[in-house]
Amino acid sequence: MRDGIRGAPGVDFSAEDVRGRFPDDEVEIRPLERPPEAEIPVPGSKSVTNRALIIAALADGESILENPLLSDDSFHLMKSLHDLGFEVRVEGERVRISGRRGIIPRRSVEVFVGNAGTAARFLPPMLALGEGPYFVDGVPRMRERPVGDLVDAMRSLGASVGYAGEGGRFPLVVEGGGIRGGKARVEGGKSSQFLSGVMMSSPYADTAVELEVSGGLVSRPYIGITMDVMRSFGVEVEERGGRFAIEPSKYRAREYAVEPDASGASYFLAAAALSGGRVRVPGLGRGSKQGDLRFAEILRSMGCEVEISEEYVEVRGAGRLSGVRADMNEISDTFITLAAIAPFAEGETVITNIEHTRHQETDRISAVATELSRLGVEVEERRDGLTVYPGVISPALVETYDDHRIAMAFSLVGLMAPGVRISNPACVSKTMPDYFDRLELLRRPSDAAMLSSRPTRA
Repeated sequence: MRDGIRGAPGVDFSAEDVRGRFPDDEVEIRPLERPPEAEIPVPGSKSVTNRALIIAALADGESILENPLLSDDSFHLMKSLHDLGFEVRVEGERVRISGRRGIIPRRSVEVFVGNAGTAARFLPPMLALGEGPYFVDGVPRMRERPVGDLVDAMRSLGASVGYAGEGGRFPLVVEGGGIRGGKARVEGGKSSQFLSGVMMSSPYADTAVELEVSGGLVSRPYIGITMDVMRSFGVEVEERGGRFAIEPSKYRAREYAVEPDASGASYFLAAAALSGGRVRVPGLGRGSKQGDLRFAEILRSMGCEVEISEEYVEVRGAGRLSGVRADMNEISDTFITLAAIAPFAEGETVITNIEHTRHQETDRISAVATELSRLGVEVEERRDGLTVYPGVISPALVETYDDHRIAMAFSLVGLMAPGVRISNPACVSKTMPDYFDRLELLRRPSDAAMLSSRPTRA
């Protein structure tokens, strides 16, 4: 891959590049012939990468991000930053980004975020710092996803933002002119990204900002990630009793290493659990701030041996799985992984407290229930979760709803049962463009050295 991103001199990275690796509309997953013994690297965390990109752009000077995730989501954010006038360069295993001390270089920019939820929620507060106006839009599904709570919080802090379409939905128009500061209530029941987005731009408000969460907070660990990345770039957030206080400050440019993605690791750890094999994911250990690492503990409760050291996480399957009851509110990105392996467990698996996932890339609860039923699995759908019963898998084509996590999670079913096909495999490019190559490492672990965090090119 040459340096740069699409639209800049020397460009060679775009969403179409990674999607172009999938010439077929579907892929069939071959069952494993034997339990794997493998070490599988995974790319950098999407959540950490996109937070670091926003903060680096707001910082004073040039930052270097090591091991960033390069995928559809991060592409849309980097392309947006480039269109806004920031210098962003992809160089091998790193990204260079020149921060402008809270200044947005260009005005009157149309920003397209695709289906990247983090970009859609993180950019508007940042754009409020510019001179505007800015128009923020995405794919049709993005226009169905909620954003009103973010707009309300921004307005409470004196930011000028409104809707270009139906109220409460994208597209947005951010007029700019700065963020006054003060106090705001941020609804946390639909997405933690609203709070994260406002927090990251708050150091550049005119006065101190105090954010109070109302309605509960889903996916709480992601706020910890936001605070950790902010702290790494020199800004502290004071948390007290459900309130988050940020004083006027400036981020400092730095070199920053992005740790491997815990959500992405869940698929490979689950493969070990299913097959009775052993899988180790390097670079992801007990010091991680990512809540999704707790998925390994769910596998432990299902009967697996789990080791989480400073340098890796490893799961060893015991040859049988027990059903579990799991409140997955804080680690909801991994609920689909659990649902996909649940039919192979002894006893029912009950997944609760994930109603907010109905507002993500698709209505994930409904989609998972539909696809498990398509595979012949008995499943009960509730407003906030699912109950999955053990069953025999029937051959079927799994629809993915252009949702990367459904494609990756349901591929695990095909490792254990013949005739499972995944539609639209290119949708994995949202977070792990070479996912199916990495899945093959379960069969050929010696090839692991040929893979890095970079998307494999066709």
